[in-house]
Amino acid sequence: MPNQVEEFNAYRARMNEKLLGANNKLIKRIFNLDTHAYAEGALDVKTKELLGLVASAVLRCDDCVKYHLESARKAGAQKEEVMETLGIATLVGGTIVVPHLRRAYEFWEALEEQEG
Repeated sequence: MPNQVEEFNAYRARMNEKLLGANNKLIKRIFNLDTHAYAEGALDVKTKELLGLVASAVLRCDDCVKYHLESARKAGAQKEEVMETLGIATLVGGTIVVPHLRRAYEFWEALEEQEG
């Protein structure tokens, strides 16, 4: 059975390399801004990643949800924090977010399995 976490990360890395390799100044600046926006600041990294998770779920971007789930986990987020965050996202975004909530839960389980 394919590992969805590894597949997602491999695809993301491969395509980011191609995008950045095209040497487009605007794309490089957007990537740089995104990286720095989630760095430690007045808010800690975990909080920023959970905020990113809410926004991504409300905007219904599954790739972004996966990215922020993994980043939040690496920043120390626990399952209960992620579920509460996804609850807020569903409240704000409405029931149209529920399919993304399902996929987010599935991806979180894959992250848990990967780390054992």
